[in-house]
Amino acid sequence: MDSLYDKLAGYQAEGIYPMHMPGHKRNTRLFDMPNPYSMDITEIEGFDDLHQPEEIILHSIEQARKLYGAKHTYYLVNGSTVGLLAGIMACTKKHDHVLVARNCHKAVYNAIYMHELTPVYLYPEFNEDFGCYKEVLASSVKKALEENEKISLVVLTSPTYEGIVSDIKAIAAICHEKKIPLLVDEAHGAHLGFHPYFPESALKEGADVVIQSVHKTLPAFTQTALLHCDDKLVDQSRIKRYLSMLQSSSPSYLLMAGIDQCIRYVSKNKETVFDQYESDLKSFYERMKALKHLTILTKPEGSGVKRDPSKIVIGVLGTTLSATELYDRLLNQYKIQLEMISRDYGIAMTSICDTKEGYGRLAAALLEIDGSLEASITTKKINPYNIPTLLTKLNPYEAMDEVYDVIPFEEAAGHISAEYIYFYPPGIPVAVPGEVISSQLLQAILEFKDTGIHIKGVNDASLQTLRVIKQKEA
Repeated sequence: MDSLYDKLAGYQAEGIYPMHMPGHKRNTRLFDMPNPYSMDITEIEGFDDLHQPEEIILHSIEQARKLYGAKHTYYLVNGSTVGLLAGIMACTKKHDHVLVARNCHKAVYNAIYMHELTPVYLYPEFNEDFGCYKEVLASSVKKALEENEKISLVVLTSPTYEGIVSDIKAIAAICHEKKIPLLVDEAHGAHLGFHPYFPESALKEGADVVIQSVHKTLPAFTQTALLHCDDKLVDQSRIKRYLSMLQSSSPSYLLMAGIDQCIRYVSKNKETVFDQYESDLKSFYERMKALKHLTILTKPEGSGVKRDPSKIVIGVLGTTLSATELYDRLLNQYKIQLEMISRDYGIAMTSICDTKEGYGRLAAALLEIDGSLEASITTKKINPYNIPTLLTKLNPYEAMDEVYDVIPFEEAAGHISAEYIYFYPPGIPVAVPGEVISSQLLQAILEFKDTGIHIKGVNDASLQTLRVIKQKEA
């Protein structure tokens, strides 16, 4: 078997176009660097310290802060994950109640576990035609805060993996009326706010803590991210405390230099590269109007709904093709690697580093695949993301530390889950420890698994068994 290094070295020669993160898209015509071994250092004289920046790193962070217009900015070398953990823990105290959109990433649930928080779940509406969540409604946030006076933090994801953007401005105003901070997982939105074709960043819409993965949609190395925050409702000393605990004490200078180069590139070129980005995406979407069977997720006209057009969501409902088959055909026949698939759609991620050749390859491939398809009457199946609200019996931190039994998966209905079940990507749990498993959910999970979607979180990925809370004897 090849080593990981050999596998990576060989992959770049295969000619596969990356419609996936990281946002630099391996575009060596735009970005190049010397042998990384020649630049890899630790905290030596003259190179500052991420955990107490005073010189060159502080200056670099300051450039990022100015670019995004933040009050405070922090570099993250453990991805948006560490930003979510630190941000949530900094804004809460042990056993606080937090309002959490149910479509949040698993890192949010890990913060809930680590800080022993009580989650109050907010369920976004569901798009049946594509099988994904819609935006979080401001009215739903308002209602939840009125019904739960103990809530001390609101946590949302915007944009979603599919590019759906919530009305952060309205939601922030509702939170601030009650002096409650709003934390937004904007991991997929580091490119927002630089051009009118794209939605505004949550930071400029009033969110108190915003976490962005620069590596997802901008030219930076995997694992690099930013945390921005205000200080009206957020204690900066607590942010720094948790970042110092949760981030590596030996941060990679290569990763920090990658963020620095990314910030410099965007600062210098944002007007021209985002104009080109708009032009390329508009041309692509125009070509997609010729599709007869596949569908492309777009913003409904006149709806007021915001959507990030950089996420190309390709729907297969109503066709004779499954999302897995679409993924395989694009990869094996056309040498195009999608970012992810769900049961009913696939996602092609774009960035300012994509090329006209890349857009052209994807458009031509989709049109050719579409031409080979026939319409199909699709019987809509249960989607595990759209199961009626599961009954919560225990908080996640209680459930994960309880004594558990291992039982056959098909017999788990009515039992309390002792582990997470999620599909990755996107890493959104369909079952959280402490929730009562329903037979409907079990059926939906198995249907998803049968389509080839990867299941994570569970101890037994084959789903022959499931860990459930051990029932106490009467």
